Amino acid sequence: MDFDAYIACLTGKDAKAAYALAQRITEESRVSDAWYSHFDEFAVLLSHKNSLVRNRAVSILAANARWDGEGKFDALLDEFLSHVTDAKPITARQCVAALPEIAEAKLEFIPRIRTALEQADLSGYPDSMQPLVLKDIVAALEKISTLGNQGA
Repeated sequence: MDFDAYIACLTGKDAKAAYALAQRITEESRVSDAWYSHFDEFAVLLSHKNSLVRNRAVSILAANARWDGEGKFDALLDEFLSHVTDAKPITARQCVAALPEIAEAKLEFIPRIRTALEQADLSGYPDSMQPLVLKDIVAALEKISTLGNQGA
């Protein structure tokens, strides 16, 4: 399968296949830089109209942060952090859960990540979702705090 076919799968209508592929890419990215060469193509998916595609991009990009010796994530960080309050609360939760992995790989991002989490305005979410997103934010902040003051 060529890379265009992977992108087509990640953005296609077969949610089960797309999810499985995203999981595979994410797991492989945690142990190898094999997918990092496609970082820019994955980054484009962060602004996709479909929230499920954004979810997949969040996971893949977070897993690839560890290989980012070129500083590509530096230019992407603001856009990535904007998904802390994504229009879809599930995507926000996915983003928040991914932030400790990014913080561990990019200690210099810790202050900006902390600020984004601490200042997140959850008022746009239904009352049923606000506590869930807040719980995720607290958990992410706790995980990031275990990384110490290395990025502060």
